[in-house]
Amino acid sequence: MTASAVRFVKRRRDPLTVQTVRSAAAATVAYVVAVRFSPETAPLTAPLTALLVVQVTLYSTLTTGLRRVNAVVTGVVVAILFSLLVGLTWWSLGLLILASLIIGHLVRVDEFVPEVAISAMLVLGVTTHGDTAWARIVETLIGAVVGMGFNLLLAPPVWVEEAGKSIEELARQVRQLMLRIGEEAAQGPPSSRAEARLYEARRLDHDISEVDADLRQAEDSLRLNPRVREGLLHRIVLRTGLDTLEICTVVVRVLARTLTDLSKERGPGRLFAPDTGAVFEQLLSEIADAVVSFAVLVTTSVSANAESAEDRLASQLRQAAATRDKLAESLFAEARRDARQWQLLGAVLTEVNRILDEMDTEHRTRRLFEELDRHSREQRERLPRLTRLRDRLSRNRRGASARS
Repeated sequence: MTASAVRFVKRRRDPLTVQTVRSAAAATVAYVVAVRFSPETAPLTAPLTALLVVQVTLYSTLTTGLRRVNAVVTGVVVAILFSLLVGLTWWSLGLLILASLIIGHLVRVDEFVPEVAISAMLVLGVTTHGDTAWARIVETLIGAVVGMGFNLLLAPPVWVEEAGKSIEELARQVRQLMLRIGEEAAQGPPSSRAEARLYEARRLDHDISEVDADLRQAEDSLRLNPRVREGLLHRIVLRTGLDTLEICTVVVRVLARTLTDLSKERGPGRLFAPDTGAVFEQLLSEIADAVVSFAVLVTTSVSANAESAEDRLASQLRQAAATRDKLAESLFAEARRDARQWQLLGAVLTEVNRILDEMDTEHRTRRLFEELDRHSREQRERLPRLTRLRDRLSRNRRGASARS
């Protein structure tokens, strides 16, 4: 029974399920309202507009909704003018589409330019008088108001948890790849197996793009959401965390490229000396565990758990740094014995250092402060009057507190 309840809750929070239910409900409500106010017997423009306007997150509803309303209304107005002047013929349809696309760019509806032409064609196909066309505008406004009000009254869910799961899954994939690279490098893989790891590292770029899409949805769900406090901080923590993981993934790909070149230079023999290979495998294993701990730290919202995750990450990074120093001594000794590959051996150490530096807690704290300062500066430049009003209110509150 408990498992069934958990599955039911997960289905309810699934983005596709939420989008389907909200869109159907908004379209139905829009039709019921339009039946009362529109002279049409079947005011289908209202549910059509609500279906286009309502989105998963409140922020996307308010932003894309306004542009969609603009696109639909513009298309209806264009169709009204055509219905008053000409009927529906092949040449008038072509001229209508051309005019709608041009006007769509002029009114700046961005990605919804095709919807201007779609709305115009739909209205022109069923409209022969101006009165009926104006009824379509009323229905459009009803659908827009219902669609936008639907998310205002029923706040959509916050998708931070789903984005966090995606980030942690990406970190686990990076961990598995690093473990395989370390194990095969210690065993002395042939060139073909080293190239296979390189191709696997390249495929992580596709996974990063999917995680980025999940994160953008989570960021939208945090904007203008009344159920979220400190939404900006949440967005910056997740975004900088994903940026760090992306950099680590790129460095792992470069490391796989370096090991592939090194395996070709050294031929079918071992990639490293036995002791060096063992240290390298241990180091990649420690870094791989630290990558997962870093993802857990980024996606942890409870302060106590965050402190525990940060302590664990710091401990793993210290251990990895000690192992890195051992690897540096071993690689320096190998470079002295065979100076032909000293550049590749030095590149291996450089790439390992880059991953450790990116996940360093002090580096991350400094990055968070820089992003917060950048957002504050951009907000002051974009909304100077609001910023001055907020500063004045803050000074008044401080003065009142001092006097009391």
